[in-house]
Amino acid sequence: MILGPFLHLMTIMRFPISTIIVIGIFSIQAIAQKNYTPAGWHLMDKATDGYHGISLEKAYQLVKNKKPVTVVVGVIDGGTDTTHEDLKEVLWRNIREIPGNGKDDDGNGYVDDVYGWNFLGNANGQNIGKENIEAIRLYHVMKDDFENKPIDPATLTNEQKEQYAIWKKIEEKLNVSAEDRMNFRLIQATAKSLEKQDSVLQEIIGKKEYTLEELEKTVPTTDLSKRAKFNFLRTAQLLEFEPDKTNVEIFEDLNGYLSMQEMLLTAKEKPLNNYRAIIGDNPTDINDRFYGNNDVMATDAKHGTHVAGIIAAVRNNGKGGDGVANNVKILTVRAVPDGDEYDKDVALSIRYAVDNGAKVINMSFGKEFSPNKPFVDAAIRYAAEKDVLLVHAAGNDSKNIDEGDNFPTAILGNNTRADNMITIGASGDSSIKSGMIAPFTNFGKSTVHLLAPGVKIYNTVPAGNRYTFLEGTSMAAPVVSGIAALIRGYYPELNATEVKRILMESSDRSLSKEKFDEPGSEKNKKIPMADLCASGGIANAYTALLLAEKVSSEKLKRAPLQK
Repeated sequence: MILGPFLHLMTIMRFPISTIIVIGIFSIQAIAQKNYTPAGWHLMDKATDGYHGISLEKAYQLVKNKKPVTVVVGVIDGGTDTTHEDLKEVLWRNIREIPGNGKDDDGNGYVDDVYGWNFLGNANGQNIGKENIEAIRLYHVMKDDFENKPIDPATLTNEQKEQYAIWKKIEEKLNVSAEDRMNFRLIQATAKSLEKQDSVLQEIIGKKEYTLEELEKTVPTTDLSKRAKFNFLRTAQLLEFEPDKTNVEIFEDLNGYLSMQEMLLTAKEKPLNNYRAIIGDNPTDINDRFYGNNDVMATDAKHGTHVAGIIAAVRNNGKGGDGVANNVKILTVRAVPDGDEYDKDVALSIRYAVDNGAKVINMSFGKEFSPNKPFVDAAIRYAAEKDVLLVHAAGNDSKNIDEGDNFPTAILGNNTRADNMITIGASGDSSIKSGMIAPFTNFGKSTVHLLAPGVKIYNTVPAGNRYTFLEGTSMAAPVVSGIAALIRGYYPELNATEVKRILMESSDRSLSKEKFDEPGSEKNKKIPMADLCASGGIANAYTALLLAEKVSSEKLKRAPLQK
């Protein structure tokens, strides 16, 4: 599942909506009084700019006299807008393909894969947008074996015990309470009410899309428009939307949340919708791999376009957002729908990116169950053999993934660890409402390696060269992918394992002993940053390049002389 959308709603809905409304009514402040976050804060330096970013300009000063090699970064996601003004120059192009001739010129099995490949479509141009989550897919596969049947675990084989344990987790995931249903109905009613108010507000503002800040400044002239403004702003604040949020984005968040909740609420009541039927492949056969199409934009490329921009949007061109790296070509692989990705698509996407020259692969997605994990494990090992670094988002469930799952994982099936894979949690800043640690981030002293800025990150989105703020570990991972690409570009002699070690050892650990609210804790539990991730710190481009210079120099000194 794509990691990032409607995070604030997911956080709020951990508590009964009735409680939120009661609390909110007595604490309303004007939207305009909220603190603003500058676009690009994640690139700034704490000492010089006042924000706990990655010190990127200082990093570029270190290498200003060096010329980097170009690094291909694979972005496995929901697609990328190939027409965006800030991305067109940095997109990878397959020079072995003749665009639009309908032939597989390079003989790799994928026709006209000019910008990359879309594993969520078919040769007729049809594409999957929505998908089930893995728990629902597995429920319909396993229910005949386990549902309403007396099971004695003592009589099961080890393999059956593993399957039964998965079943129990699925049952817990899909267990629907009366409170869940009530919350869903309340949010559904809220969305409908907002839609009515929005139709009025569009008329008085004079445009179809507006920010909450613009609405705050609008002066209504009728009783109807006054009520619409008051109710829209009040509801937006109760649901903790920021002033720069637009009405369009608010409805995207609300509808995304409602769609996901409805899927969970009706999972046991409705037959499984086989969205994948349009592809025509066998998702359990890794050798059935020549499917899809070259439409890397497809149905909704918002998430992937934002991720690509964080890594490599053209720098210093006066446009909306700067990327981290100046030496990158973005290779797009579409494998992540609105729902949970298939293990097979992830595995083939990793292999496709590796085979087309990627040295860093960003994976801003994740899920709770992985029925074909061996497919992905084998692909991770393949990437290791080809010296490719995989950067994975830790997830947005506010949980300790040392004790739970977020796949894919660097812990492989034989209980070995992938040294070429790094998992990223999300940090913020003390000036941002969320604080230094993103309240939604997953964490784990063993399984999460590093934190990086992931709150209110501003960058590219599709449809008319637009830019917006998004947040999630989905945004933290590409920050690290960008730094990794800088290291690999300016110090190409360093391998993937060395780059991972540099990223961790160079992290800013100035706050490692300071305690913060534990994500997901309802009892105001505090936890030191050192226990949130293995490195105990936040990614920093400046210190990473300092350490890369040192490691590179030492490595080159040890290298045998060339004859």
